[in-house]
This record gives sequence, C-alpha cells and structure tokens, in this order.
Amino acid sequence: MIVGVPKEIKTEEYRVAITPSGVHSLVEHGHRVVIESGAGLGSGITDDMYRREGAEIVDTHEEVFQRADMILKVKEPLPPEYELLREGQVVFTYFHFAASRELTEAMLRRKIVAVAYETVEQADGSLPLLIPMSEVAGRMAPQEGAKYIERPQGGMGILLGGVPGVPPAKVLIIGGGTVGTNAAKIALGMGADVTIMDINPVRLRYLSEIFPSVKTMMSTPYNVRECVKQADMVILAVLIHGARAPKLITRDMLREMKEGAIIVDVAIDQGGSAETSRPTTHRDPVYTEEGVVHYCVANMPGAVPRTSTFALTNVTLPYALELADKGWQRAVQENPELARGVNMVHGHLTYKAVAEAFDLPYTPLEQVLRA
Repeated sequence: MIVGVPKEIKTEEYRVAITPSGVHSLVEHGHRVVIESGAGLGSGITDDMYRREGAEIVDTHEEVFQRADMILKVKEPLPPEYELLREGQVVFTYFHFAASRELTEAMLRRKIVAVAYETVEQADGSLPLLIPMSEVAGRMAPQEGAKYIERPQGGMGILLGGVPGVPPAKVLIIGGGTVGTNAAKIALGMGADVTIMDINPVRLRYLSEIFPSVKTMMSTPYNVRECVKQADMVILAVLIHGARAPKLITRDMLREMKEGAIIVDVAIDQGGSAETSRPTTHRDPVYTEEGVVHYCVANMPGAVPRTSTFALTNVTLPYALELADKGWQRAVQENPELARGVNMVHGHLTYKAVAEAFDLPYTPLEQVLRA
C-alpha cells in the first residue's frame, strides 16, 4: 500500500502524522510512504530523517493525495483539500465530524473511507487514540488559562497560585475524564483552588482519592450555575463519544460570572460546551463575551508538537499498520476497535452519533460491508 502523509494546513498546526520510527515500521512491512517536503519540520523532524528510514519526499500537497491509497493526517481535511480526496481512499485522522456539518457533507460527497482517531474504541469504552492528546490538552488548559487571565490579555489579573496572604484562583473543571484529570493535576501544581464536577459518582470518588485537596461535586445544571459564579477559571472537559459536546454554560450564566474570568473550552473540537464558544486559533486564541474571556483553540496540542507528534504516533501506528497490512475491510472485520473508528464508507454515514447530530441517514457498517 502507498501511505501518504501531507503537511498539515490548519492554522498554527505543527504536528505531523508520522515519525521516522513509524516510516521504518511501514517500510519494513512492505509499504511505500510518501511524505510532503517539510511536513515534519514543526515537530523537529527533517526530510532527511524520513528519507533515512525509506520514505519518499515529494514537493507538493497534491502529489501526496494523488498517489496515496491511505492518507495519514492529524487534523480533519480543510476545504482546499476536499477536492484532492477520491472515492475509496482511506483517510485516517481526527475528524470530529459532529462539530461540522460542512465537513461531514463534504466527505460524504467525496465517498472516502473515513476512519476517525477519536472514535476508535476499546472494549472497556476507552479511546486509545484520543487519550494522549486529551492528556496534552488537559495539561495545557490551566497553563493557557493562567496566561490569558492576566490583565494585559483581558483577564481579571489574578495569579493562579496566589501568594502568602492572598488566596489562589478558583478553578472549576467540568468533566472528570482524561482531560479533567490532567487539568486538575497541573492546576493543583500551580497552587490553584480546584473543584471538579462530573456526572459519575464513582469517578468523583476516584478523583477525591487521588487528589485529596480537590473539591468534587455532581455536575447538575443547578451546581454548574452556582459554581461558575464563583470561578475565576472554568475548564470545560466533557466528551460524549463521537457526538456534539453538551452545552453546559449558557449566555445567562456568563452574565453572572466575574468580570475578566476565563473559560478554557477543551470540548471545542466537538462543538464546545459553552453557548458562546466558537473555535479560535493559536494565532488569535481568545475573545471576550459578556465580560468573560474565552480560550477555544481547536487544536491545542498543536502548540507543543515535539511532545504531541510522538505521543500521538505511539498509539496510531499499530492501527495504521493493520489498515495497511490487511486493507481496511479485513482490518475492521477482524478488529472491533477499528470498526468503531469507521465513520463513513463510500458516501454512507456509518457512525450513529454523527448521523443524529445532523439528522442524516445512518447505515450500519455491517450492512455496508455485506454490500
């Protein structure tokens, strides 16, 4: 199989979908790897590093798409890339379809085989290809929030950890999964006063055990409304597998928040959990609504690519090898985890949560495979 790795074109996205080690493994399995020149530079990987492991370096974005049977990316295809995709081509990347009807419909029209990192799911319900980037984003959230709560950035001008005689900032984390747990770890390390909310009492019990100084609360509309009034920073860390993020903070709630408080919406990849959230970029990361600063960068881990690229490809490579070695049909029939990652095939939407998000027809993957 010819595996193509284009340079990411999303604004300020410095990650790349493969490391030299990954190239070595694919070539060792008998596959050809075609990489766009400069694709790895943002992550500290040169063309020569790829060449030494057997990759072919090409000059243009278009050539990668033209030649590849399977495209490996980090982020979803953007409009300039839509027409480069062809029917039956396997695209393995983060899609987050439920956040964008435009992307969903464009990929259906191109009739690709879309295998989404974020919905590859293990038997225990864990998301192995989302976890490392959730860890990165979770650890970044308090760090970025601390920066943009500074007065010159439009925030209230508060130090997260306070100083002797001055209390620390109140950080509210909504969602106690991978993102929320990692956010709590860093916020605590910075000295903040941390509260975590979740809908699962078992998870809250676990978080209370590993973080004795963290306050835990059930996530209910009443509790959210009351707690955001007191918070200096709110980190939104809720995930529903493959579906749009729930709207937990309304504009009316925002009006009751402190002037200059900050919301860090890590759920923005799936549409965001605040009614006022909209995607931003690393170049222009924040805006203010109702006096509250919003940080809603849709590719947070892209800012630390030397960590993120290697963390991501550590987990994606085994699945990429399986797709390349067996072909996508056999791979998904033999591996239920990969089967859950298939969101669309030849114009059929095969992931129910995405179909429900946009009221589009849903076709079970098994039906498509039989056909």
